[in-house]
Amino acid sequence: MMKTFLNISRIIVGILFIFSGLVKANDPLGLSYKMDEFFDVWGWHGLNSFTLALSVIMIAFEIIAGVAVLLGWRMKLFSWLLLLLIIFFTFLTGYAVFSGKIKECGCFGDCIPLSAMQSFFKDLLLLLLIGFIFLYKNRILPLVNSRNSVILLFFTAVFSFSFQWYVLVHLPLVDCLPYKKGNSIVEKMKVPAGAIADSTVITFVYSVGGKEQEFTADKFPDDFDDARYKFVRRYDKLIRKGNAETAIKDFTLQTVYGNDTTQAVLSIPGYSLILFVQHGYERKGNWTGVLESIATVALRKKIEGFLVTSISIDALTINPPQAFTVFTPLLCDATAIKTAARANPTLFLLKQGVIVDKWSYADFDRALIHIQQLKAP
Repeated sequence: MMKTFLNISRIIVGILFIFSGLVKANDPLGLSYKMDEFFDVWGWHGLNSFTLALSVIMIAFEIIAGVAVLLGWRMKLFSWLLLLLIIFFTFLTGYAVFSGKIKECGCFGDCIPLSAMQSFFKDLLLLLLIGFIFLYKNRILPLVNSRNSVILLFFTAVFSFSFQWYVLVHLPLVDCLPYKKGNSIVEKMKVPAGAIADSTVITFVYSVGGKEQEFTADKFPDDFDDARYKFVRRYDKLIRKGNAETAIKDFTLQTVYGNDTTQAVLSIPGYSLILFVQHGYERKGNWTGVLESIATVALRKKIEGFLVTSISIDALTINPPQAFTVFTPLLCDATAIKTAARANPTLFLLKQGVIVDKWSYADFDRALIHIQQLKAP
């Protein structure tokens, strides 16, 4: 009975770690941004420049550890590593639940969003299973000999890092973000039909005798007219959390003069191009030359192009690629750009606000072919 439960625990833990790692490996930047969120809450801003490297290493370790557990290879080492890792994960999800400062923990990336509470319970279950494996690690026998285990783990490591490198350069293979192909940005900025709004009550805070007291609008004290009551502030107190949230948030496009032009850009008849550019964009390769060809073809086909960035226009005009000067510059929130564009830069082809296709800078040659084949108006 003990052996059976031990094997079942190994299978569950191994498969969950491999699955979790693979889902996150599809979009390592997503985990990196989630780490940024934790570090910002804790005030550890100096670590933000290392989050992508930490993300890639952690994802690879999840996959490698999952395979090692299934193989039963060096369980004394991996049982320790898994126990430390799951204690760390449980702390993170527990912090998210009890602090209320982090809504989602990114355990399965954006493809399988879990609430902080769901992630916490999942980690508690894994903590129990890994704790059991740790206690009886000496009873676990390897499935194959050491040489074959090393070979399998070597190729697992190669795959884990290679896959992450590929999606970082070419965009995620499975797009689970609200900016995926086929989505209308305008529709995703709307609250879903049937969504329930947050239930709030207007709450007033007054100072009475040096102490603050709160009253709702319908429950003021009988002696309120007394001069002792000094107004402090008013706020909306959350009574019941709703689900009236838009899929796309904070996506606003502003001209260099500060005018909001979001709806105008997203309602352009026919096709339009949006080039998302962030700080630290890649200059390697020949994508700038291909982008110039794209701009030329777009101009000939009367397709408007926009350069959407969080970089100040003054900074952007310091030795920019020639193609940047062809597109109309627009300013957008940096977080919104990070969500929309997982490579830097990324090109979107829109048709009245609907995302027809999108390409990483490494795939601008494919974008050129696609745009050349579009019918001119």
